[in-house]
Amino acid sequence: MLKLHLEAHWGKSTDQQFRIPDPHKKMPLAFRVLEFPPGNAHNFWIYSTLGMSIDMDEHQIELHVFSQKQDVNLVELLTITALFHRNDTPLDLHHSVHIGQPWQDDSLCDHAFISLPYLDGDELEIFSFGDDHLHNLWLLPITEEERDYKMKHGWIALEELFESHELNYLDASRASCT
Repeated sequence: MLKLHLEAHWGKSTDQQFRIPDPHKKMPLAFRVLEFPPGNAHNFWIYSTLGMSIDMDEHQIELHVFSQKQDVNLVELLTITALFHRNDTPLDLHHSVHIGQPWQDDSLCDHAFISLPYLDGDELEIFSFGDDHLHNLWLLPITEEERDYKMKHGWIALEELFESHELNYLDASRASCT
């Protein structure tokens, strides 16, 4: 059902449903990362978790990340973030995480900020199933300096900073907005 919800917004996902090896069996067997090619909704690639919050009573979220290019490394990024969410510290809206390596190529963005899916709105964000619901949130790559700015000034100030700098969220080689 969730896959159909995502496809209703972004178009059909590729036939590939990525799953990286999980030797410690810390992720549900149903967990996948879906790949959405550029289409009618957006002219860029989208990678989205599917099943990140299976069997969780709280913090039911799924995450997606955008890319100018097809990049299977984003499957690993989302999987590691999902592992952290399930097995270390539950993530939620406006949290930030250290992703431990550049988002893509030699990017300065080695952290990520969990944001509302501004490009897709409430229709994508909230997915209801039975008496429950989950939130599809945007994993936005940011620099360490931007994360520090958020920690000092708050998430609203960070989003305002991005707006004032007209953040190009697809540019892996972008400079920090701070």
